[in-house]
Amino acid sequence: MQRPPRTDTGRTPTEIRLHRRSAVLEVAFDDGSRFELPAEYLRVYSPSAEVRGHGPGQAVLVTGKEDVAITSVEPVGNYAVRLAFDDGHSSGIYSFDLLYDLGANRNRYWQEYLDALADAGHRRRYNPDED
Repeated sequence: MQRPPRTDTGRTPTEIRLHRRSAVLEVAFDDGSRFELPAEYLRVYSPSAEVRGHGPGQAVLVTGKEDVAITSVEPVGNYAVRLAFDDGHSSGIYSFDLLYDLGANRNRYWQEYLDALADAGHRRRYNPDED
């Protein structure tokens, strides 16, 4: 599974809203884009060293996060947010560029994640909220 590249879009969020009931982070950008990013997706694509590693080839395939929830969203300067998850993970700083990239490429990245799970012999538990 490839990790999203670091990009420099220069786009700025106009709204960041956590929907606790659906476990979705909704992010709207100044170019009119609006993305709904599920907590599980954000957790498995965390930019933290714990998930991505400290160098090429060190990324970890995160599994078993179907029920993870975001417990807080904290601003980090004028460029990012820190997300805390109810599984104790809170070391990922999600730049606005990364959030935009994760939103714009969600279908492709999610499929890559599902393919990586299958290649590793893992399966997600069925989530009835998904189509």
